Amino acid sequence: MHMRIKKNVIVVFILLLMMGSKTQAQSTPEKPIRLAISGMTHGHISFILGRKDKKDFRLVGVYEPNTELAQQLAKQYKFDPKLIYHNLENMLEQVKPEAVVAFGSVFEHMATVEACAPRGIHVMVEKPLATTVDHAQRMAELAEKHRIHLLTDFETSWYPTTAKSFQLVNDSNYVGKIRKVVIHDGHQGPKEIGCEKEFLDWLTDPVQNGGGALIDFGCYGANLMTYLMKGEEPVSVTAVTQHFKPEIYPKVDDEATIIVSYPKAQCIIQASWNWPFGRKDMEIYGENGYLIAANNKDMRMRKGAMKVEQTKEFTSKNIAVYEDPFSYFFDVIREKVKMTSYDPYALTNNVTVVRILDAARESAKSGETIILNK
Repeated sequence: MHMRIKKNVIVVFILLLMMGSKTQAQSTPEKPIRLAISGMTHGHISFILGRKDKKDFRLVGVYEPNTELAQQLAKQYKFDPKLIYHNLENMLEQVKPEAVVAFGSVFEHMATVEACAPRGIHVMVEKPLATTVDHAQRMAELAEKHRIHLLTDFETSWYPTTAKSFQLVNDSNYVGKIRKVVIHDGHQGPKEIGCEKEFLDWLTDPVQNGGGALIDFGCYGANLMTYLMKGEEPVSVTAVTQHFKPEIYPKVDDEATIIVSYPKAQCIIQASWNWPFGRKDMEIYGENGYLIAANNKDMRMRKGAMKVEQTKEFTSKNIAVYEDPFSYFFDVIREKVKMTSYDPYALTNNVTVVRILDAARESAKSGETIILNK
């Protein structure tokens, strides 16, 4: 009798221990990803350095040749100056990150991927992916060969109205087949809005940025249209650029209009460093109705027999969207989310974006429409 009771007590004790271990394992926070930064001259560097409340990434290294800038940012954002390296390869070997975010010039993106991909390090760059098609294709080949995730971050990817527009166009057939999309992006100009000197130096350089407003803001429209069209390749690209402020921007365009044509749709991208105010908005016209995403939250919409348009507000509470790009990057790496090839962050989408921008640059220079996929 005593032996049975003793055995039962032991069994119960073991079960309680097992349950406790299971509960502890479930409550253990997920291990943060070791993250490094490649370049710090991009004005959006605050996006990553300002995420003090997040626990998904742990900063383990920073590459920036400009010592003064790196030290200044270390003091401003209170990270250890010992994390700063002046050689990218050396940093990667020393700190062995799992992921890298690139905040240097667009031209420098390829060097970052060339260093990271063979080491199996995932990369997210700021928009656009690359300055040329050659760079974009080389980066795509490296990402595929070494099986890394290579994402491109656009502010408009965080917008609830972007996610809702895609849903209404492709899921509920609210507007019917797309016929025309008009996308406006830009501001008064990078110097006018007070971009830092280090950022301005490469943003207004035809090699380091690939162009002016055409690249800086034309990429948003190319990315959004590729998303809305589920990756369909355009037929042709026609572009006009102008130079309204040569005294401020002597080397690059400050005004661009790009027409991207598809077999049964058209996209007009208006990219400018001359708007009287900053804007990122989009108009989508289909067979049955239209959507006007006025900003990140507000949308005007009308379809069918509606006599007046509706105005609605969308947030992450009523439409699924990642409003933090780094949270999305984390979930992609941890395989919690699977990107489609036409997702705004996706590599295939962003190679198409570079092809559109490259054709637009050529069209503006030659004065001719550029036919793609000849």
